Amino acid sequence: MKSEYTILLFYKYIVIADPEKLVQEQKLLCQQLGLTGRIIIAKEGINATVEGSTEKIKKYEANLLAHPQFADIHIKRSQGTGSAFSKLSVKVRPEIVATHLEERDVDPTNTTGKYLTAEELHEWIHGTTEANPTSPRLRGAREFYIVDMRNDFEQAVGVFRNSLKSGMKNFRNLPEVLDSIAHLKNKTILTVCTGGVRCEKASGFLLMNGFTKVYQLFGGIVTYMEKYPGEDFIGSLYVFDNRLVMGFHMDDPKREILGRCVVCNSPSEHFINCRDGFCHRHFICCQACLGGVDAILCPMGCRA
Repeated sequence: MKSEYTILLFYKYIVIADPEKLVQEQKLLCQQLGLTGRIIIAKEGINATVEGSTEKIKKYEANLLAHPQFADIHIKRSQGTGSAFSKLSVKVRPEIVATHLEERDVDPTNTTGKYLTAEELHEWIHGTTEANPTSPRLRGAREFYIVDMRNDFEQAVGVFRNSLKSGMKNFRNLPEVLDSIAHLKNKTILTVCTGGVRCEKASGFLLMNGFTKVYQLFGGIVTYMEKYPGEDFIGSLYVFDNRLVMGFHMDDPKREILGRCVVCNSPSEHFINCRDGFCHRHFICCQACLGGVDAILCPMGCRA
């Protein structure tokens, strides 16, 4: 059954002369349309996820694309639930994704990895294209490395097969990735993340630190999953809203569940937050253990 709700995910690195003015415009528009979600605006651009009825989302999208600065913005759409967000938040921030790189910061409008489309990545992996589906499979003929630039708890629930995990607990740990992949400086690297926004700076950061052949997945993992559901990306995709995970064929008993409960190690995609006031670590704990264990230790050793 088709959902009555739609979620839009989009971003763009572009100079915003008056972030406060755009915040007020976006807030008023979303309130008029009854949308919920999270919109971050900075001098460097916009990063947003909004949900609403499909009819109202179409009106919001038309308004966004009519804005001269956003006419070419790439929008990802997914099925909503009507409760993906509990409220609307539209705020000005120093960055649209927090890196805290300071003097090492990257301007994606000047330095960023080459875009690789979902179709091109599929060809890299499988050696075929939709235009020429009978061409021989060339798996292994092209040497390239997928580096996942998401946080470790996101990677715990879903990843591309054979990808390299960044090991980051937070995107602010980006500089720590350099040493772990230093041996790939002259290899072809493809950075991936949820919707693409983190890869804009992550790929540029690699280029600024001596990596020579850096690509980024255009539109992020969500675009690849929508184009090729059930292929190459195993498990589910962590998303930063009340859904927590999204995927395709979620009710298929043969679907591979990558996540594991921290208590019993059984397959699970049920996330909880550590209740420690200084931790708030996000991790997987199955429903059975959540209801049957007195003390759950989060991955950081706190009693959750």
